[in-house]
Amino acid sequence: MDMFIDGQWTPAQSGARQNVTNPATGAVVDTVPTGDAVDADIAIRAADRAFQKWKVTPVAERARLQKRAAQFMRERAQEIGRVLTIELGRPLAGSVTEIQRSADLLDVYAEEGLRIHAEMPLTGVAGEKMIVTREPVGVVIAITPFNYPITLLTFKLGAALIAGCTMVAKPAEDTPMSTLMLAELFHEAGFPAGCFNVVTGRGRAIGMSMIEHPVPRKVAFTGGTAAGKAIAAAAAGTVKRVTLELGGQCPAIVCADADLGLTTSAIARHAFSNSGQFCYRVNRVYVERPVYQEFLDGLVRHVEKLDVGDGLTSSCALGPLANEKIFRNSEAQIADARRRGARVVIGGERLTGGVYDGGWFMPPTVIADADHSMLVMTEETFGPVLGVEPFDSRANALQRANDTRYGLAGFVFSRNVGTALTLAEGIEAGSVWINNIQRSNHDVPFGGMKESGMGREKGRYGIDAYLEYKTIYLSYEAGLS
Repeated sequence: MDMFIDGQWTPAQSGARQNVTNPATGAVVDTVPTGDAVDADIAIRAADRAFQKWKVTPVAERARLQKRAAQFMRERAQEIGRVLTIELGRPLAGSVTEIQRSADLLDVYAEEGLRIHAEMPLTGVAGEKMIVTREPVGVVIAITPFNYPITLLTFKLGAALIAGCTMVAKPAEDTPMSTLMLAELFHEAGFPAGCFNVVTGRGRAIGMSMIEHPVPRKVAFTGGTAAGKAIAAAAAGTVKRVTLELGGQCPAIVCADADLGLTTSAIARHAFSNSGQFCYRVNRVYVERPVYQEFLDGLVRHVEKLDVGDGLTSSCALGPLANEKIFRNSEAQIADARRRGARVVIGGERLTGGVYDGGWFMPPTVIADADHSMLVMTEETFGPVLGVEPFDSRANALQRANDTRYGLAGFVFSRNVGTALTLAEGIEAGSVWINNIQRSNHDVPFGGMKESGMGREKGRYGIDAYLEYKTIYLSYEAGLS
C-alpha cells in the first residue's frame, strides 16, 4: 500500500519502504512507504489547500458526508477488521467491533457538530453588537498508536472534520494498513481531496517534521507519556494547540463489601482485553484484606478461561502482543515482581509450541502480593499482566491509588454507595467506574489528569478542541430614518 495524499495513492518521494508484519506469525504481510519531511510537507500543503474550501462548507453538508462515511465503515467492517487483525493480532471479532464503534462515534460527532452555535450578548447599547463566534483551528496533525488505530484516530478525525478542519494522520508503524483503508473509504464517501491524508514512516523522522511545520495549527496525539512531552515541547515552537492522551497506570480499589463475582469478572475482562494493550485498562488492584484470598481465587477462575491464539484463525479471547518491545516490557515486569517477592498465581511465562512459536504470545498473568517497590504497580505495563496488593485501610488504599504520575482512569467496587462515591471522587483520574466496567461512552469526555495528558476527546467536548473563539464587535447606525 502507498500513502494517501490529496485523494491519491502516493509513494514516498525517496522510494523507501518498510515492512508490516503479522505479530501472530512474524510474516511480512505488506509494505508501506517510509515517508520523511518532504512527504509530510506535500501532505500538509494538500490539507491546507483543502482547508480553505472545507472551512466554509456548510456544517449540514459536513455532517452528511461524515454519516455516509460511518455507514461505509459498517458495511466494510469485516474487510477492514480482517486487515486490522492481520497487522495487530487482536481476535477478529474485536477488530470488527472496533470499526463498528468507531463508525458510531463519527455519527455522534456529526450530530454534535450540528449544534455548534455562536452567541450575541444582549448589551442594550444602540448601534453596537458583539458576536462571539467559533472557527475551525486549521490543519490538524494526528499521531496515533497501534493498539486501537481506528478508534483513536476517529477520536480526532471525526471531531476535526465536523469542526471544519482538515487532517494529516500518521499511524503507528505496526498498524498503518487499516488507517490507509479508512482514508480511501472517506474519499469514496465524498470528502474532498486533501481533507484526510495519511503519511507513513518511522517515529521522529517524519513525526517531528509534521509537528514543527508552520502550517498546521493543532497536534492531536495518543501514545506514551515521554513521546507526548516531546511533542508538546516541539508544538510550543509554533504555539500549536495540543490534545494529548498519554499513558495510564490505572488502579482498582476493591472493598470487602463488594460483589466479588461481578468484580472479578469485570476486572478479568477489562485488564486482559486486547491482551492488555490499552491505556485505561486495570493495571493494579488494591483489595481489602478480609476478602483478599477470595478475590484472588475468583479472579483466577475467570482468567484461566481466557484462551490465547491467532485471532485470525480461531475464536480466542487474546491474541499476541504487537511487537517484541511490548512483549519484553511485560516480561521485565513479571521478572521484577518475582525478584522482589511477589507470587505469580497464573501465567507468567511466554507461550511456546505450535502456533505460538511465530509470535509474541504472553498468557494473562496475575501477580499477587505486589507492592509499590515493583514496576507492575508503578509503571504502565501495556500487556496482559495485573498486580494485586492487599490493604487494611481504605484511606491508605486511596493514597496508594494516587501514588502515581498518571491519572487516566480508576475503578471502585463497593456495595456502599457512600464509600464508593467518596473513593471515586478521591481518585485523581479523568474517568472513574464504580461497580462495573463498561466501554467509555461516546457522548462524555475522555482524557487524563497529571501526566496522562491534557484536553478531552469524544462528544461535544472533543469538538471544542478543534474550534477557536472569535469576538466580532459591530457598530452600525441605529434608527429608523
